[in-house]
Amino acid sequence: MKQVVQNYKSGELALLDVPVPGCKPGGVLVRSAYSLISTGTELMKVSEAGMSMVGKARSRPDQVAKVMQSVATNGVPATYRKVMGKLDSYTPLGYSLAGVVEQVGPGIDDVKVGDLVACAGNEHALHAELNWVPKNLYAPVPDGLAPRHAAFGTVGSIAMQGVRQGEPQLGEVALVIGLGLIGQLVAQLLTASGVRVVGADPDPARCELAERLGAVACGDPASAAVEAAVAELTDGHGVDQVYLAAGGGSNQPVELAARLCRDRGRVVDIGKCRLDLPWNAYYEKELDVRFSRSYGPGRYDPAYELEGRDYPIGYVRWTERRNLACFLDLLARGRVDVEPLISHVAAFDDAVETYQRLKDGELKAVAVLFRYPGRTEDPAGAETPAPTVTVPAVPAVRRGGTAATPARSADAPVRVAFAGAGNYATSMLLPHLAQRDGVELSTVVTTTALSAANAKRKFGFDEASTDLDAVLDDKSIDAVFVVTRHSSHAELTRRALLAGKAVFVEKPLALSEDELAGVLAAVEESGNDRLQVGFNRRFAPLLQEAKKRFGARTGPASLRYLVNAGRLQHGSWYLQQGTEGSRFAGEGGHFIDTASWLLDADPVSVYATAAPGNEDLQVLLRYPDGSTATISYVTTGAAGFPKETLDLVADGKVLRLDDFVRASLYADGGAGRKRWVSSRLPKARDKGQNAELAAFIKAVRTGGPMPVPLESLVATTAATLAVPSGLAGGAPVTLARAR
Repeated sequence: MKQVVQNYKSGELALLDVPVPGCKPGGVLVRSAYSLISTGTELMKVSEAGMSMVGKARSRPDQVAKVMQSVATNGVPATYRKVMGKLDSYTPLGYSLAGVVEQVGPGIDDVKVGDLVACAGNEHALHAELNWVPKNLYAPVPDGLAPRHAAFGTVGSIAMQGVRQGEPQLGEVALVIGLGLIGQLVAQLLTASGVRVVGADPDPARCELAERLGAVACGDPASAAVEAAVAELTDGHGVDQVYLAAGGGSNQPVELAARLCRDRGRVVDIGKCRLDLPWNAYYEKELDVRFSRSYGPGRYDPAYELEGRDYPIGYVRWTERRNLACFLDLLARGRVDVEPLISHVAAFDDAVETYQRLKDGELKAVAVLFRYPGRTEDPAGAETPAPTVTVPAVPAVRRGGTAATPARSADAPVRVAFAGAGNYATSMLLPHLAQRDGVELSTVVTTTALSAANAKRKFGFDEASTDLDAVLDDKSIDAVFVVTRHSSHAELTRRALLAGKAVFVEKPLALSEDELAGVLAAVEESGNDRLQVGFNRRFAPLLQEAKKRFGARTGPASLRYLVNAGRLQHGSWYLQQGTEGSRFAGEGGHFIDTASWLLDADPVSVYATAAPGNEDLQVLLRYPDGSTATISYVTTGAAGFPKETLDLVADGKVLRLDDFVRASLYADGGAGRKRWVSSRLPKARDKGQNAELAAFIKAVRTGGPMPVPLESLVATTAATLAVPSGLAGGAPVTLARAR
């Protein structure tokens, strides 16, 4: 088998062929699926190996002391031979992985061959194809947790032990200094514990990542922003805890901790940073300085780690193994998200090159994984199939009116109710409806009474309410607009369909496959398929004209859609990914729907990849005729650049759309000149909301087909839901049509 090793004397890194370890009693033999590079601890070791002998001595004064003691005991020649022999040997790297149990040793009864486990230990969870792991250094992986995420188990346990040492309480404020891999996990664990987190790191990308994952505010420790955030959150008292997750030789983290910690606060050292405590500062506040020793109780105890002797839970609640299992459980339940931390996944065969790129600074990363060759197996031992998201079948519904959707007079006005009256509803939908003939704004329902009253006054609703049930029970209301936060869309749509209403729901229709299935179950139960999702761009007049001029295709097309989404303002509810989904989950359906409409088909597969440390996505859609659409959804572009630009290429023609302001068509023939340019710039960008609403109201009034077939709405939603699956698996996701 192969294993990553390093010669500490020369600094050489190698992927070495070594014998397969035996499966001893009290442990299991594990075939690695993914192992995690600790970009802090391991790179420090790699860097030290490249130093001169003097440099090595300066970096490890503890080892120098041992050498001097050996000289006093054994003499110079014997000590020299011992030291040089140890330096000139290969040493292993790695301590955090997930893999499949290949063999079970005597005395093990909690796992079986084929089970997926997470493993820990710098002697047992190495960057190697096979590892023997003792009982107290592995934990079974919960069902549904991806191996690449389970590989974070050990570093997650390190972060967890640090948080436990800080003894956080609900409502407290904590400062995390250093937002590398451990710092990011510490911040997430604290947030999950009900603690408000301020982060400090000189890297803006890491600060942005921590804020996206739950931190209240982050900034450069040398700036005034961090101190200002702490002062605001604590009324000037200072934070309750400081977690030192930084490395390096600067004493700045320790000094910053003293300055921003409250009286009798706690300072927890997790990383390996300089600790020259400023005596006066720590004495005057009587700060409690604590150390976090690796993964938890049991670490460095051979009886626990090698002999499997557990500590009684009544005396030691959180041991190494219990911390590991706890972190895996948090991952499985979505309380901690490690996917955004993964900057790079490298093939194990490229291990040496990957370390070199990290060392040289060519590869900037928070977390890097090695992916091992061979089949990744599920806990039952079967080969994992290609990632698949099922596109649910749309229930057959009898047309012409049902008990749920009674016939109505075509001359009667369409009575409309709104669930939600936020910024989008009041700026992009209600202004068009309020002035449309044949529409009556019946009732606006919001969770707060004042927002409903404001919408009633401004747009002329008959009633303002906080009672949605009353609206759904009102037989005179024909259509319900669901314009609430993303997490409520599917449930409110389901309830409105069951009540027999035509439904206009803003995107997204659903945030999960289960939510989508629930909506379709309501269609089947009620016989009511009168549903429209707010995919308005296909209704934009400029894009409609451009598609008409492009004409029918004879061959496959290539479509490129650049979405310059920009950064969100701090505090935006769009950042609440745990409840409201990612930004792409909320917006991506727009762009997938537009691409599918232009290509006259629904996608059959989705491949997604993300840039490290931010939300920039590349989503590649493949269509039945071989056409492809690439959606670049970026948040790091210039604010002055147009938000949406689109190019469609096929049959010797190129269609160009510039932010719904200008369109042009190029075509072969006639010296390849432009065939058409939109005649004039519109007064404002028209992204189709008015035309979309007109089509919806017409369908409700006449009982005709909805503007977009339900099959298309479902296919677009399923493709949007496939994006996170593609990001997690690193492979194309097949969109399988249910039969």
